[in-house]
Amino acid sequence: ENFRLKKQIESKRPPNMIGNSRVMQQVYTLIRQVADSNTTVLITGETGTGKELAAWAIHNASPRREGPFIRVNCAALPETLLENELFGHEKGSYTGASERSVGRFEMAHGGTIFLDEIGDLSISAQSKLLRILQEKEFERVGSATPIKVNVRVITATNRNLEEAVLKDSFRADLFYRLNVFPIHMPPLRERGADIMLLTDYFVQKYSAELNKTIKRINSPAIDALMAYHWPGNVRELENCMERSVLLANDGEIHAYNLPPTLQMRQNEISSIKGGSLEKMIAAYERDLIEEAIKYANGNQSEAARQLGTTKRIIQYKVKKYNIDCDRFKTKHSLGGYVASPET
Repeated sequence: ENFRLKKQIESKRPPNMIGNSRVMQQVYTLIRQVADSNTTVLITGETGTGKELAAWAIHNASPRREGPFIRVNCAALPETLLENELFGHEKGSYTGASERSVGRFEMAHGGTIFLDEIGDLSISAQSKLLRILQEKEFERVGSATPIKVNVRVITATNRNLEEAVLKDSFRADLFYRLNVFPIHMPPLRERGADIMLLTDYFVQKYSAELNKTIKRINSPAIDALMAYHWPGNVRELENCMERSVLLANDGEIHAYNLPPTLQMRQNEISSIKGGSLEKMIAAYERDLIEEAIKYANGNQSEAARQLGTTKRIIQYKVKKYNIDCDRFKTKHSLGGYVASPET
């Protein structure tokens, strides 16, 4: 029965994604539901959660799978070049434009265009994108001739676009047009059941790339991996395992092969395991409070509500356990999770 259930789960999972946790099963369901349509999709999630993988899974499961899948990182292009990259330009449209250039939307004709970091688009580019979504046409830079395109648009962001709309840095009409079918990619800390699946995958991947044989990951290393909070999500885990495979010399990944941040956590685990009941309870209480404060973006009142206690008790415990609340305060938050910086 377990084998049958595993096969059933795997049959629903996109081939390019890993994870059987409940939150990822919900993501797979949404991908299957939207893939066959031309509906615009907005994928939200922290940096490193796999938003591009989800976009590719939608494209690969859609009738457009034989067409192109064009990726554009809006944050990586300066504003002066962004419109040129998206829409192309005509010969002589500006100094240095010696020939006509085809933009990414034309390249994606018959397929899918994935606009990552959509929150970084300028207001001018937002207006042109809105027109494409509504009328399926645009003009190249330096031209007044409209060009019709058949493109499915998938966008992604780690920003709070609703907040950006309130601050007038993102068009409200474009947000509502993009947010037709939102998919949220959960952070790795909410995917505890997937951590070892991902770890095994990355160990195999980098073992093959580095021509090394890794037979196992020892228990202290597993404890450290499972206890860590993964602010950089799957991308951080991948970098961690590449380093560990590179440093492993005896066919086994040890805790000391992990990055220093994980080794510090392992030292905490070791000291707790060898302590008294009172010490272990205190450590567990500290973890609970720290996690609540993290999810509350450093807000102690909200953390108290989550834990069903008072702000005064939380303040006392924060001081007792020397918890730094400021490090959990971030500039952007998306529907209850913290947007991490690039790692």
